[in-house]
Amino acid sequence: MLELAILGLLHESPMHGYELRKQLTTKLGAFRFAISYGSLYPTLRRLQADGWISEGAPPGMPASAEEVPLLTSKRGRVVYTITAEGKERFQELLSAAGPETYDSEAGFGVHFAFFARTDPATRLRILEGRRRRVEERREGLRDVLSRAAERLDAYTLELQRHGLDACEREVRWLEELIANERNGNTPQPPSAQDPERSS
Repeated sequence: MLELAILGLLHESPMHGYELRKQLTTKLGAFRFAISYGSLYPTLRRLQADGWISEGAPPGMPASAEEVPLLTSKRGRVVYTITAEGKERFQELLSAAGPETYDSEAGFGVHFAFFARTDPATRLRILEGRRRRVEERREGLRDVLSRAAERLDAYTLELQRHGLDACEREVRWLEELIANERNGNTPQPPSAQDPERSS
C-alpha cells in the first residue's frame, strides 16, 4: 500500500521526503495510515532500485532551498520524481481489485484516495468488495449484541454499539457511492453540494 501511495503522490508532483511524508499523512490520515521515516526511506530506495522513481526534479523544476522546511536534514533536499516505468507500475497497482484493496482500512483508503485515476469498473469492484466486508462485520456485531449483550459490561456493550453504528454508517456511504458509480456520477466537492448536507 505504501508503494501505491508514494507512486500516486509523485504522479501528481515531484516531492522531497519531508513533503512526501506530510502529504501521505494528510491524504491518508483518516484511514489510520501511519507513516514513519523508518518505513518511508527504505521504500523510496526500493522504488529507485526498481526504476520506478528517480532522484532530482524534472527540467524546469529545481529543488531550491526554499522548498525545504526548517529543521530538516540535507537528506530532505532530495526531490523524488516518478519515472515512465513508475507511472506504468502505478496504473498496474490501481487496476488491482483483490481482497487487499478492501479488507483493511489502510488498503481501502489508499486505493480510494486515488479513485480519480482508477477506471470505473475497478472502482465499482473495490466499493462492492468493501461493502461486503463491512456488512460481514456488521452482522457479526449484531450477533454479539443479540446473543451476549446481557453478559457484557456497560462499557464493552457501548463499544460494540459504537462499532455497529460505524459499520451501518459506512454501509450507507458505500451504497451511495456504488449507486453514483453505476449512474456515472462522481462525488461533488462540498461547495457544489446541497448547503444543508455540507453544514
